Amino acid sequence: MSGLKKLSAIIFLLFVITVPSAAQVAIDTFAVIRPQETQRTASQFVTMLLNKYHYKKVDLNDQLSEEIFNEYLRGLDPQRYYFLQSDIEGFEQYRFVFDQMVMTGNLDPAYEIYNVYKTRVTERINYVVSLMDKEPDFTVDEYFTADRDSADYCKTVSELNDLWRKRIKFDAIQLMINGKKWEEAAETLKKRFTGFHKSVLQYKAEDVFQIFMSSVTDVFDPHTNYFAPRNSDNFNISMSLTLEGIGATLTTENDYTTIVSLVPGGPAALSGKINKGDKIVAVAQGDTGTFVDVYGWRVDEVVQLIRGPKGTVVRLTILPASEGLSAKAQEVTIVRDKIKLEEQAAKKEIIEIKEGEKDYKLGVIVVPAFYLDFEGRRKGDPDYKSTTRDVKKLIKECQEEGVDGIIMDLRNNGGGSLLEAVELTGLFIKKGPVVMVRDAQGDVDVERDKDESFTYNGPMAVLVNYGSASASDIFSSAIQDYGRGLIVGENTFGKGTVQNLLDLDQFMKTGNKMGQLTVTVAKYYRISGGSVQNKGVVPDVSFPAVFDADEFGEKSYKNALPWDTITPTVYASDNSLHLLIPDLIKKHLERTGRNTEFKYYAEDLKSAKERRNQKVFSLNLEKRKKENEEQKAIEEKRKLERIAKGEIELDDKGEVKERKLKVSDPLLEETGHILANLIVSYNPSVK
Repeated sequence: MSGLKKLSAIIFLLFVITVPSAAQVAIDTFAVIRPQETQRTASQFVTMLLNKYHYKKVDLNDQLSEEIFNEYLRGLDPQRYYFLQSDIEGFEQYRFVFDQMVMTGNLDPAYEIYNVYKTRVTERINYVVSLMDKEPDFTVDEYFTADRDSADYCKTVSELNDLWRKRIKFDAIQLMINGKKWEEAAETLKKRFTGFHKSVLQYKAEDVFQIFMSSVTDVFDPHTNYFAPRNSDNFNISMSLTLEGIGATLTTENDYTTIVSLVPGGPAALSGKINKGDKIVAVAQGDTGTFVDVYGWRVDEVVQLIRGPKGTVVRLTILPASEGLSAKAQEVTIVRDKIKLEEQAAKKEIIEIKEGEKDYKLGVIVVPAFYLDFEGRRKGDPDYKSTTRDVKKLIKECQEEGVDGIIMDLRNNGGGSLLEAVELTGLFIKKGPVVMVRDAQGDVDVERDKDESFTYNGPMAVLVNYGSASASDIFSSAIQDYGRGLIVGENTFGKGTVQNLLDLDQFMKTGNKMGQLTVTVAKYYRISGGSVQNKGVVPDVSFPAVFDADEFGEKSYKNALPWDTITPTVYASDNSLHLLIPDLIKKHLERTGRNTEFKYYAEDLKSAKERRNQKVFSLNLEKRKKENEEQKAIEEKRKLERIAKGEIELDDKGEVKERKLKVSDPLLEETGHILANLIVSYNPSVK
């Protein structure tokens, strides 16, 4: 995770920016940035706190210095579009002094590197503007490598110019495939890169320090972060959830504003059209406002465009993460709103699944987050909200309706309260340990369900995906270890670490704001002894995954803490479910082999993965258009197949008038079939 990538904010924040003119900027017109005394002091203090409190004990030596050095260069120029090889050779004198820099507060080398970066950005953008005067030859058969994070730095300006010539052709083709003419694409790209340039020129000493300290914290682990004073204020605002927005966490990744996560119950999550990893490339106000390209903008400035009064419309142009570097732009319309607690709350529905000769009535309980009204609980409010209390009511409603089994849907549940993960598990077991927590000193605490009663002891399945993290990891791993229910779906995210938030101003009374630090202080472990960190929870019955673990899970982070084991705790596990899993998998594979919608889903994932893995692209416009048409032909073929099967009906214009599929979610439907098979296995007489 690069330094710029960790400049994250939640979508409720404020700041403003205007798009500059496309005029070229003289390199000697901007000021050199130097560290201030506040940053020097903060550097020393953050280093001390990391050494004292972080779970991972790191020696401040040449190896650490080299890691910070590499992370800092990666944070500034992740795709190696700006620095020349000669720049890197000039920086080599600092490779093994970064550890001393953070301890002593001598940050001058880091700022010197940034000032060179700013110069190189100015040179590149001036060159980009000059390219817009003439349309490229889109008939030439040449190629562009879009993923350059491990490429060599260019050795000469001529080599760098050719790289940028190809990049501009690539970016222009992406826009032209989506309907723009060259003149329109050129204007969009001119605004895009000059906007990025102005953002870089507006960086102050605090911003450079944020990037640098992100490089420092990143070598410890991806969830340890330093927030400079302004970003710290934004973080506090975001945690209160009091301002209107779309409910999403943003970061900057390779100069794109990227979705880190969606807030359960927020407008973005409820739209169903935005996902983790999607890139926001443009923002427009209202139903008819003009789109503003936000490539290269600071994340807090993009936030200002997206925030707005409750009930107003914001439109986003996004590049879906599932499509990779060749993603086609999609427009999403969202109505701004406050996060509604009732939208975060657990919900239920009843579905009917026909398996064999019997119809099964199944309760589906969707849990978007592990929430808890801490203040209401502390005050003794008899009606305080919590995941466990709400799910308990829903289970009883399911029982009153005579369900044969229950599916707990934890897809895209990014976690929340540890206490709720423990207590929710307690609804399905008599009593016992749920999770173990080991701190930096090696002390282990076992979190237990102490209630000897259970709310539901019937057949159950837990549906998870790569977006199920933290508390979801804990709940699903406990259910699996106890043999209490089937885990179905994708591998979970695998975040098994605990963070504390430290306010530096409370430690140091300097009169200047110092910012905040989140520090990883502990790890979660399953009661069977294995960590959920890095590996996540492997389902008993696996579905085709949207992303591989090394693409989006905890494992995808460069410095994620490793998986390991500790001594298991004592608990009573039922092994009978484990013995049934091979037969359930066999039936699942046979059934999905006949299920058209499930096959479409698997084919889509395979196709999307192939597109994500594509790194080299033709710069011949007609060839790229042909590739685009081939994808459209696949989609049209499917529509015709569905018409032939009577699954959809078209109107007079050939548009889809009605879908006749019984269940619009093939993964939930298949989970229902698996649970029905489990019910039969437990009680063959119900066939």
